[in-house]
Amino acid sequence: MKPELSVVIPYDASTREAAALFARELSVRPGTQLILAGDGPCGVEPAPDTVVLADARTRGEALKAAFARAEGDVTLVQDADRSYTLDTLTGLLAPIHQDRADVVIGRREKRGASDAALGRLAAWVSDAPVSDPFCGQRAFRTAVLRDVKLSSSGPEVDSELLVKLAAQLYRFAEVPVPGGSDGAKAPALLRHARTLFGYATMQNDSDNAHEGYNTLARMESGAPNYNAWLGRRFADHAGQRVLEIGAGIGTITSLLARGREKVVALEVDDFYVQRLKNRFRDQPNVVPYKSDVALADWERLKGERFDSIVLSNVLEHIEDDGGAVRRFAQILSPGGRLIILVPALPLLFGAMDEAVGHYRRYTMEGLRGVLEGNGFAVETLEWMNLVGIPGWLVNSRLLRRRAMPPLQLRLYDQVAPLLAAAESKVKLPVGMSLFCVAKVS
Repeated sequence: MKPELSVVIPYDASTREAAALFARELSVRPGTQLILAGDGPCGVEPAPDTVVLADARTRGEALKAAFARAEGDVTLVQDADRSYTLDTLTGLLAPIHQDRADVVIGRREKRGASDAALGRLAAWVSDAPVSDPFCGQRAFRTAVLRDVKLSSSGPEVDSELLVKLAAQLYRFAEVPVPGGSDGAKAPALLRHARTLFGYATMQNDSDNAHEGYNTLARMESGAPNYNAWLGRRFADHAGQRVLEIGAGIGTITSLLARGREKVVALEVDDFYVQRLKNRFRDQPNVVPYKSDVALADWERLKGERFDSIVLSNVLEHIEDDGGAVRRFAQILSPGGRLIILVPALPLLFGAMDEAVGHYRRYTMEGLRGVLEGNGFAVETLEWMNLVGIPGWLVNSRLLRRRAMPPLQLRLYDQVAPLLAAAESKVKLPVGMSLFCVAKVS
């Protein structure tokens, strides 16, 4: 019979006895799987619902091994620290059982100064809405833990887990718990701080496995004015039923979704699809759809009666852009519109284009040819973002950077409203992007 709850108790030589005591108390709880993970045996007799992983020499090894063995719908991490009490478990698990949270973290009555400082740093780096992220009592939907790949081996695994769960926009809740501690020991504190600073400065929450994610995340957090400008351009032309191709982390999706009947957000990458599902869980008019453009169920999509298809910096990622445009024309309702933004000027093609997977940057004539040769009549085709050209040229072509430096992006975003106002009144002679609206011909 599948257990309802898996309880993970990590331990080391100094906490082995406390781990055994917790295990004995929890062994009488029905529907509970116990997983003890640590360095050496802890004196607990094996039972049908007890797993002992006695060769996990570090906390990171213990948690990774334990999460892989968890069978319950919910997993509780219970540190082997007798200042905590198991009387709090019902309250700790309630937000998950009530479907109000995916992650629940206890909030201790008292914390040492080092724990408090570390918690503030972790909350700042991760944007997680919690005040005591390293409490020794934490509950998770087990499916959430399976979505996260952990690489840390030591105590810093808790920092890594927090950053990755927060980045995927899982729902967090806090529950008061009694107890407390004297604070993290200096070696663990330093490892946590080093890990957090790494995620804040050099490493993204997918451990740089998604290289383009750095650019997407920085564009969302560092350029809200620029994103709002783009959102208005798309929203001015989009109808009520929209297919967004290549939704990424949902930056433009969130701006399109307001007041519309339906937005289907097509995205091929599992990492981004999960983030889209979490981000729009409370917006039923937004439907994430996992598929590659080439393999999408276009007959099914045609049945959605889309009046608009939106691509924001996506067409340049598609090797056969003409074939994709032809498919778009086939599924749009009569009179439907294709609204696209693409990077322009081939001379700007550089390291940042390579990092995010661009096949090309467009000329005005080249984009018009792709559209008009595959079922569309161009209504609007204009340059955007003249001021961004020098920064892209220097960073991507000359310095060969693979992501825009955050400070430069924030400075640029400060002038974005002025650019939007100026470009709405003046026809640009050139720009680093092309904006186009085309109608099914």
